[in-house]
Amino acid sequence: MEKFDFLIIGAGIVGLATALRLQEKKPGATVVVVEKESHVAAHQSGHNSGVIHAGVYYEPGSLKARFCRAGLVQTMAFCQHRGVPFKQCGKLVIATTQAEVPRLAKLSARAHLNGVDCRSLSMAELKQIEPNVVGLGAVHVTETGIVDYAAMCRVMADLVTAQGGVIKLASAVAAIREGAKEVEVETATSTLCAKHLIACAGLHSDRLASLAGLEIDFAIIPFRGDFYRLAAHRADIVDHLIYPVADPALPFLGVHLTATTDGGMTVGPSAMLSLHREGYAKLALSVRDLSQMVRFPGLWRLLARNARAGVIECAHTISKQLYLRAIRRYCPSLVLADLVSQHSGIRAQAVTRNGLLVQDFLVKRTKRMTHICNAPSPAATAAFPIAQFIIDELHV
Repeated sequence: MEKFDFLIIGAGIVGLATALRLQEKKPGATVVVVEKESHVAAHQSGHNSGVIHAGVYYEPGSLKARFCRAGLVQTMAFCQHRGVPFKQCGKLVIATTQAEVPRLAKLSARAHLNGVDCRSLSMAELKQIEPNVVGLGAVHVTETGIVDYAAMCRVMADLVTAQGGVIKLASAVAAIREGAKEVEVETATSTLCAKHLIACAGLHSDRLASLAGLEIDFAIIPFRGDFYRLAAHRADIVDHLIYPVADPALPFLGVHLTATTDGGMTVGPSAMLSLHREGYAKLALSVRDLSQMVRFPGLWRLLARNARAGVIECAHTISKQLYLRAIRRYCPSLVLADLVSQHSGIRAQAVTRNGLLVQDFLVKRTKRMTHICNAPSPAATAAFPIAQFIIDELHV
């Protein structure tokens, strides 16, 4: 049996950031990262829009707001120091209807409370800086950036191993047993023992928590986001990231235009209930995942509460024409032929039994375990502050 001081489950960006921060704070400690896939960043960390968020949307004083602001600085500093390509291109949040104008003003006020560098633009000012975009007004967020988070994770993994850490890939966790002085973890390939376990399991965080013996009052409900990529000759249609005004009742930010570090431009994502936690194809279905979801009462309460939004997202997913219509609200020159099929992503969303979305980070602890049960966007941006928060709470 191999013994370590710290065992981290999950080689996504939060797990890898935690490993790095542990190595910095406890240079003599032994650290192992266990990952069920054959490579790092296999799921949420490698299937997203690549945005480095500035902290516009989050409730002032929340963990999301605090961690996002710190994460913006730390993510860019890491990329600059380690040679990971990124760009601070800024973004525009666009109001396209009169109903969205007051919501945009509220969003601007919230951004200022969070310390975000932003300013409001009139219709004329918007047209001046983005001639291919239409709107009644906008909020210009100068700090927002883009990065390839999967590439960032690969650099992080190399650093973990270069500093003496161990990363065990293709090692799905089969059992977790917490004792008075250590935690024993059985994987597909070995049995490991550690003084502390930190689970950063994303799409499977509820299952890992249950496997470890924790009582949980939530379930992970997966939402698939479909992306398109603009044809190469339209990739320079805008200079900023372009977002609609998000529905404040939902944690999704709407279909947006996002530049990529390779010079491309993506469009998306939609947000449709997924029938497979790791199913990136449109018709993917897991009997296990589906059966667990339909038996969870929170799912039905969530769907009933958000029926209209659910229908709209289903329509966007099924119909490329309707997807295009959502984009043309703020970028009317785009046509159907401009949309090229791209990747999909699956978002892990914790939902309570009464059907409420868990909006902030959710952490559950025992004497020797820390489980990150909900790490929604901006978790990728905020990975380093989340890691520091985890370690500070360990009191080691």
